[in-house]
Amino acid sequence: MSLNEDVLSQIFEVLREDKNSLYSCLFVNKIWCVTAVPILWRNPNSYYNFNPFSLLYYTIDSDKSKKILFNIILLNLSEESRDILKNQGIDINNFITEKYKRPLFNYINYWKYLNLLFIEKLITYSGIETSKVSIIRNEILKLFINTNTNFIHLTVLKYVSCSLMDLKYRLNYISEFKCCFSNLESIHCNNYISDNILEELAKICKSIKKLRFDIICQTITYGIIKLIEAQNNLNDINFSNFVVFNHSHNQLIRYFEKSLIKHADTIQYLKINSIPDMGLRRFLSYFVNLLSLEIMFSVFYNDFYGENLSLPNLKILKVRLVSPNIVTSIIENTKGNLSEISLVYDGYNEKIIQAIYENCPNLQYLKLSYNLAGLLISGLENLLTSCQFLNELVIETHNNYNMDELFILLTKFSPITLFKFEFITYEINLDNIKLFLDNWKDRNPMLLKLNVRGKEIKQQLEDLAEEYKVRGVIKKYFINCEDEESILKI
Repeated sequence: MSLNEDVLSQIFEVLREDKNSLYSCLFVNKIWCVTAVPILWRNPNSYYNFNPFSLLYYTIDSDKSKKILFNIILLNLSEESRDILKNQGIDINNFITEKYKRPLFNYINYWKYLNLLFIEKLITYSGIETSKVSIIRNEILKLFINTNTNFIHLTVLKYVSCSLMDLKYRLNYISEFKCCFSNLESIHCNNYISDNILEELAKICKSIKKLRFDIICQTITYGIIKLIEAQNNLNDINFSNFVVFNHSHNQLIRYFEKSLIKHADTIQYLKINSIPDMGLRRFLSYFVNLLSLEIMFSVFYNDFYGENLSLPNLKILKVRLVSPNIVTSIIENTKGNLSEISLVYDGYNEKIIQAIYENCPNLQYLKLSYNLAGLLISGLENLLTSCQFLNELVIETHNNYNMDELFILLTKFSPITLFKFEFITYEINLDNIKLFLDNWKDRNPMLLKLNVRGKEIKQQLEDLAEEYKVRGVIKKYFINCEDEESILKI
């Protein structure tokens, strides 16, 4: 029985994050190929890892893959663009590895996630003379921004040391600007994007659901406020600050917070890394419909006083260096909906552990960062017996103290659903791990991940894990060492 294109398309959509499986579908037959290509090419830059601090994209075979992708972009250039480049002394045949041949598909038309930083990196890595980069950039921009393309995501990021992004990519001056970007659903930018682009986007974009905004420099960008206020269904916010505020920035942050509060009814996903100007408890109190909350502070934020913070629909809570009082208040007022909790701070107290096992019966994932001397151990038994749907546990500790007692508790009280473990520790005892694996032999095979220091201990752990994998105690394992890259063992 053959599947029609509509059915295939729905199946391939499920596979969209699994590029290897989706790629193999290209070789089944013509119908499968034609159906898979648009999904594979929707977001090519997603196949590259992105480092937000260095603004770099990389893969295991980074240089080679970037050259291949850049070749395909050049092969899609129109004859007019090729002539313009040739008249400027740029022969694209010098940058492609194959003889010119028009691609079978118009891959650019399938491209729905436009990432200008990624495009800029491809041009930079191509080896084109610096004096001619702007010429080829303009022709590539014509290829992407025209009446045949319609993007749902836009990324505009820039280095602090460089000029404003619109000096290179003057998007708002391109005649097809409205046609290409009026249906944007998500955007990622930092405050090095100019107000001109943001204000023009605010005029034409009303359907942005996901916004990521990073403050990386002292530039004041009020256009982001207009863009936020223009949206009808803002749903997902990721706001990061990497600079010390001055008075002007504080004013911008106040406006930014107020503009988000206007969308409090629709925002369900919120991630922040800096303390709100109005205070954390007050700011969060507006977002009662949150499903996911991530607070990743770089310095400890304390709050001894204040009313209970109720986020009744919250399912995911990830916090770092946040006051135990606030964290406890959130957990106690989530109506049992929390399924994922990550707590990163050595000073979290027993009251938080108690709040978890008394209020989170549906918990499936838990990450704890603790000094294991007494605190974690004392509440862990109650937590394991109360959270019967827990399937993944991550423990981060800076020492090996009480690890033996921890492993005994895990083998004795873990619910039948728990089989994924990750231990992040500077010190680890092989005998403790061996005891843990011996006692686990009659349970479901585990997925084990260990993060350790030292190549020697890494090798010993790999040998031990391989032995217990053969015995059927371990299904998969991953031993990560700070000194070298590790590989998943399947």
